[in-house]
Amino acid sequence: MSTTPPAIPIILDCDPGHDDAIALLLTLASPEVELLGVTTVHGNQTLEKTTANALRVLDLVERGDVSVAAGADRPLVRDLTVASHVHGESGLDGPTLPPAGRAALDEHAVDYMERTIAASAVPVTLVPTGPLTNIALLLERTGGANVERIVLMGGAIAEGNMTPAAEFNIWADPEAAQVVFSAPIATTMIGLDVTHRAVTTPALQERLAATGPVGAFVADLVAFFAVYHRETYGWDGAPIHDAVAVAHVIRPGLVTTVDRNVEVELGSELCRGRTVVDLWRRTGGLPNADVGVDLDDVGFFELLVERIGRLP
Repeated sequence: MSTTPPAIPIILDCDPGHDDAIALLLTLASPEVELLGVTTVHGNQTLEKTTANALRVLDLVERGDVSVAAGADRPLVRDLTVASHVHGESGLDGPTLPPAGRAALDEHAVDYMERTIAASAVPVTLVPTGPLTNIALLLERTGGANVERIVLMGGAIAEGNMTPAAEFNIWADPEAAQVVFSAPIATTMIGLDVTHRAVTTPALQERLAATGPVGAFVADLVAFFAVYHRETYGWDGAPIHDAVAVAHVIRPGLVTTVDRNVEVELGSELCRGRTVVDLWRRTGGLPNADVGVDLDDVGFFELLVERIGRLP
């Protein structure tokens, strides 16, 4: 007799952000995972705005039971840069959401993660979808005790999106990223090589909108998010970067990964934040990450539409 495996306990560390918001909704709609809490970080907008956005999205689906803790408001050593050119002044421009009906916890995200992870009966999976500042601070404090693995959205084998060399999340705090890739914890990198295959279409937006009010909200998010990508890449849609990381946890097999060495460029301003992936094993560096190289995009979008349609 088959039995349903227990839900995987996860903490979503994010900087909402259009694709972070969709990743959060996918998480909430998926019984394969148990969302222990949401932590927020600087990135797509300031910490104040990303935290408010996380709370507003949770309010949308009446999930006031999910704890939200705000974390680092700046990188470890670099100046703060936000992605307002992509996500707008609110970080979640496009559809209108009312102000959050509650505040975040009066506890720093790193303290919250340390306490929550220590209390978990089974090791916790961390899913960071923004700059890795909170995760680096946690690892430096605890060494990753009771962490099962880290599945992060960030980096690229090839071309970046903040600069020709670097993806935004890693570029924003490359020192934090290097801490994470250097930690003795199973780490999966869901980078642009994979997420740029998860580009929406007008037909997909129609399917999302048809699932109900939450689907219509997601379709509106995509419509705004697509403006930047249309102007930059000529695409008729937008890549749902962060939801791919969540989908990899929910449904193994959607993303194909290879075990490789990844180092983060810290010294060069031209190549700041580049994830140097030794794809062809030329350096002799030991593998330290499973790196995404392919995506079942049809399967991913089928999962996304089905799960968004479950939300009230």
